Amino acid sequence: MGGLAKKITHHLVTLVLVIVLCTTIVEGTKHVSIKNRLGSGRNMTLHCQSKDNDLGKQNIAYGDEFGWDFSDNVAGTTLFFCDLGWENVEEFHFDAYSFARDRVRCGDAGCSWLVSIEGIYGLNEQTGYWEFMYQWPN
Repeated sequence: MGGLAKKITHHLVTLVLVIVLCTTIVEGTKHVSIKNRLGSGRNMTLHCQSKDNDLGKQNIAYGDEFGWDFSDNVAGTTLFFCDLGWENVEEFHFDAYSFARDRVRCGDAGCSWLVSIEGIYGLNEQTGYWEFMYQWPN
């Protein structure tokens, strides 16, 4: 094989490897859902964003939820964070999706959260159980 053919083969192999690695990281669309379970008559405000996407401020009534769809970035650093408030908590910051933490815990579909009087629960898709993830500050 000549020098040019070796270079072309090397570049093709490299390109195929990059495509395979990227597809293992970017596995399709995910969904995050945050549900208000604070109790009857208790609304919450929610402002979620990533480095690139500001989802705006939401007012969520008891029993309702807010959600969005996205894809993980190729670098595997996707992060959506939220500021949440309700009558007992003026502002609470939490990560609604972190690739490093949630890629396995939330599964392929995305992450589900329940906001309650005690704090915030996240659904672990691996076990099927709601895990207590965040406690309100005193």
